[in-house]
Amino acid sequence: MNKLIDIEKEQIEEAIKAKKIPSFKSGDTVKVNVYVTEGNKERIQAFEGVCIARSNRGFNSTFTVRKVSHGEGVERVFPLYSPMLESINLVRRGKVRRSKLYYLRQRSGKSARIAEKKDIIKKVNQTPSNKKASKKEAKINSLENNDSTQKTKETISQDVDKENKKEST
Repeated sequence: MNKLIDIEKEQIEEAIKAKKIPSFKSGDTVKVNVYVTEGNKERIQAFEGVCIARSNRGFNSTFTVRKVSHGEGVERVFPLYSPMLESINLVRRGKVRRSKLYYLRQRSGKSARIAEKKDIIKKVNQTPSNKKASKKEAKINSLENNDSTQKTKETISQDVDKENKKEST
């Protein structure tokens, strides 16, 4: 029995080396790029929809993705570690309370929508001096993520210091 488990672990490690698999669960909207062969040509086709089920069975793990195409519901079951999958991209996280969302099959329109999960960041009790420093860090981090801005860290910190002085007076 242990040999089978070891073999499965090796296969999973090889599959993970080939491509990055994000951590997602049911309710999340995912974009799955699949290799499609038509005649002697091979191309990549995207399938974007809501993950309505996950089956974690080691190397045989699967996930079901549902989308509505031209008014018709389409579901597709993908093996998680299949070589036919080019990539899996997480588009958005869904706020759901169930692991299987089969009830979406009977719903359409607004009732079939899933609310987006908001990232919750716990606030730590800070002293006023720490708040100023954290504002500065937050502003620097937000502008680092946005490549279109041309400000440097020093000018950002100077701007935040000016704002803090205005607030204190």
